[in-house]
Amino acid sequence: MINDSIFTKQRIINLGIIITAIWFTWFAQQVFDEYTVRIINNVAIFIILAVSYNLINGVTGQFSLEPNGFVAIGAYVTAILLVDKEGMLYQYDISDPYPWVLALQTNFFWALILSGIISALLALSLSFPVFRVRGDYLAIVTLGFGFIIRILAINSPEITNGSLGINDIPQFSNLYWTGGVAIFAVLAILNIIYSKYGRAMKAVRDDEDAASAMGINTFKVKTLAFTTSAFFEGVGGGLLAALLTSISPDLFTFFFTFQLLIIIVIGGLGSTTGAIIGTVMVMAGLEWMRFLDEPINFMGIHTDALPGMRMVVFALILIVVMLFAREGLMGKKELKDLFKKKKANK
Repeated sequence: MINDSIFTKQRIINLGIIITAIWFTWFAQQVFDEYTVRIINNVAIFIILAVSYNLINGVTGQFSLEPNGFVAIGAYVTAILLVDKEGMLYQYDISDPYPWVLALQTNFFWALILSGIISALLALSLSFPVFRVRGDYLAIVTLGFGFIIRILAINSPEITNGSLGINDIPQFSNLYWTGGVAIFAVLAILNIIYSKYGRAMKAVRDDEDAASAMGINTFKVKTLAFTTSAFFEGVGGGLLAALLTSISPDLFTFFFTFQLLIIIVIGGLGSTTGAIIGTVMVMAGLEWMRFLDEPINFMGIHTDALPGMRMVVFALILIVVMLFAREGLMGKKELKDLFKKKKANK
């Protein structure tokens, strides 16, 4: 009876969180100004990327450094599918686009789906050589993948317009799209984590050899996490392209992956809730702290503009968090674990 009661209460809390997230998405799109909506759009896209990256890096424990590569693939696929033939012929200056590139056209929904599927298929093919190594070696191999995708984008002007990138991408991304996909991504990944596959992923993270000895197909589990992560990173890349309306290879450097790594480490490796909190802290917090770069007049004390001051303060916050919360803000806990703990303490 007690377990049934807890389960019912947990379901009500989960439903309340989902309804609140949907309501906030609608409310923000209707009420907030254009600048605020753009920041929230950015946060929603990075929530998609962070929770999917956390699945392979935090939940499964595979130190992978590939997100910038899959996000770039998703962004370029969406851009090519959305920009019309006249737009491509006008802006492809380095070399004329291939005829099949000009023929590719579809709507925004299918562009996102195809972005995710192509990224996932590439991840599936990569998993065979990539998961032959572990630990730091895996990090180096996946880091090289991100570099290769960027170099291919620069040296394939007939497809990607080379270093100039693709401009005039229709701006389809709004909060209904970014918020809706973010909610779907979080629910999908949480469902995987709490399934038998999620428990196998955690077993691989804790001790891969022991998991293998217990009969878990570790390659299958890691591949599932890797392809799922790549799918949502591809979709997130498509949303980002349709938000920025302009992409180039310089957007997808290793700094992009490093940014996501900071987010999931601050939130807590292995915690989806932590990945969401880390995203809000980093993406929205950095925007909020822009006032630190400008002249400040506080209680009669005037300071000149200090460009870069917000990054100094942000770095100090990172140091404090890492000193006092070694496993990140949430550790490996989810939101529902906090409610369970309160219940147990009563």
